[in-house]
Amino acid sequence: MGSKEPKAVTINVTGFKKFQGIAHNPTETIVNNLKNFVESKGLLPAGVTLRSCTVLETAGNGALPVLLKVLESGISGIDTKNELVIWLHLGVDGGAQKFTLEQQAVNEASFFCPDELGWQPMRQPIVTDDGGISRKRQTTCSIEAILRFLKNKGYAATTSNDAGLFICNYVYYHSLRFAEQKGHKSLFVHVPLFSTINEETQMQFVASLLEAIASTC
Repeated sequence: MGSKEPKAVTINVTGFKKFQGIAHNPTETIVNNLKNFVESKGLLPAGVTLRSCTVLETAGNGALPVLLKVLESGISGIDTKNELVIWLHLGVDGGAQKFTLEQQAVNEASFFCPDELGWQPMRQPIVTDDGGISRKRQTTCSIEAILRFLKNKGYAATTSNDAGLFICNYVYYHSLRFAEQKGHKSLFVHVPLFSTINEETQMQFVASLLEAIASTC
């Protein structure tokens, strides 16, 4: 008997616009340029499709409608028996020195500052149907395998159990919930500022990240 054919992989990527304290969000640049970057350099592995690259408002009510549209369109027309859909979300951590793979999100919105539309919830559940703010959802991506892959490529990377309580965690929680319901996968990764790790290196990192996700899922 022949070996089972591996599933095709479709990846949808999001980043964010500016927010308080971050006038130029590197993830906006990365996401806007990613498709051309990986296609022009032939960096997408065989069997992997980069379906969409979307920049979200750094605001709960501003990001959510677009996010939900991206999530729904990401599975439109997909043969779920033979194709795996992955949502990769990128956010910036202004104090980070490394790339950080976030392992989970919590059902809590407690924003340290108002978002870009002026909303500043405190200790509110993100999804009320999920119960209280202590509820957590974890990625089903192979975090440790992805981390090893990236370190073998020479990238400074680590893992975290705390995606913060701002828009990054807010988006990640919604995405993890949707992915769980649909049988797909979601991962959030924080990147440093370009002044810490330059743009070209970060573009190369995200290309390697796509390869790592596809090869370990």
